[in-house]
Amino acid sequence: MSWIGLGPWFNAKVVDPLLQILRIGAEPKQLAFSTALGITLGVFPICGVTVFLCGMAIAVLGSLCHPPSLMLANFIATPIELSLVVPFLRFGETLTGGAHFPLTADALKKVLTGQASREVLLSIVHALLGWLVAAPFLLAALYVLFLPCFTVLLRKFNSGSLSPKMPLLSPSEISLKIRDPKSPLLYVLKDQNS
Repeated sequence: MSWIGLGPWFNAKVVDPLLQILRIGAEPKQLAFSTALGITLGVFPICGVTVFLCGMAIAVLGSLCHPPSLMLANFIATPIELSLVVPFLRFGETLTGGAHFPLTADALKKVLTGQASREVLLSIVHALLGWLVAAPFLLAALYVLFLPCFTVLLRKFNSGSLSPKMPLLSPSEISLKIRDPKSPLLYVLKDQNS
């Protein structure tokens, strides 16, 4: 992949979504927390699981997190995830005092032939333990780092209030309509002309 083609891709996949998030508006604390959580979950040492972890975090935290910024941060953290698997593995091995899993060609050959299944499972447990211990510190450090950044960025790119607490529709624009006495209530927009 050439560097020339990387610029438009980076703008389309990272910069444009970030600008959309900033223009829509949210609290700086919410954006900082969501971004920090997205990166923290995004560096989970088992590849392919991070999207599900982020989805569960969004479901559990609800309005406390900002889902688009959490998922964008998770996407950005993917290359970082791959580079942190070995440090988390080594950190977990250090915490437990376990033997180092060899990262050599011979070890890879054993893994591929199924001769090192116990060692592989133990190394996964060590990597998970390393991430589990490091995650709260990583989350706190990233939150402290991102909070002033989002405060400045929101002032620069957001034309409205910094608070997302304003309803999208005013109460005068919403009316209740009952289609059937047995069906639930539906919210319907009032016609602007009526």
